[in-house]
Amino acid sequence: MIATLVIGAAACQVSSHPAPTPFPSPTPHKPVATSVLQSADVPASLKQCHASGDIDAYLAELQTADNALAGRVRQQWQSLKKVGAQVGAISLFASDTSACSKELAAGGTAKAAASIVIAFGDEGQADRAWLAGVFGFVPPVPGESPPGMVRGAATGLGPSSWTYNRAPVRLASWRRTVFIALAVLTNLDGAAFQAAASAVDARIH
Repeated sequence: MIATLVIGAAACQVSSHPAPTPFPSPTPHKPVATSVLQSADVPASLKQCHASGDIDAYLAELQTADNALAGRVRQQWQSLKKVGAQVGAISLFASDTSACSKELAAGGTAKAAASIVIAFGDEGQADRAWLAGVFGFVPPVPGESPPGMVRGAATGLGPSSWTYNRAPVRLASWRRTVFIALAVLTNLDGAAFQAAASAVDARIH
């Protein structure tokens, strides 16, 4: 499990008077499908995995490759939806297509990059979900700084963020308004990691 490697949602009323225009609820301004990592954001040697796209579609694809992994990821996704997640997308890239069926394409010596972006109903929901942990990735306790781990503004991803930057797995988990984002790179250098996280952050910022 990658998390182990890194850290041990209007009713209408009939009236004789015109109904006032409702105040718009906080909804995402950008679709998650275009916020995740794109081909131009990762090294040219990486090819996009077929399972990239909507998280539910990804789960269906994963089911045929690893039933146990699909079951665990599905349970985590259902838990996020219960606390306000509305839609999510995933993108996976790998130098070896066999890695595409691994958790976040991280496996063996293959170079890989994965990202997830999830939109919640409001910022409070997103913040609570991020603090509780997303897909097994829980922020470090404030004040703790294990080797390679940084939390807060020093990551460059805002105050609600943390990164783990030590080979072979590099991870960023952060929240911007109603979005939560994850970026996980395997067997790639720090420059590729920084570029990937920055590309996703620019789209949800």
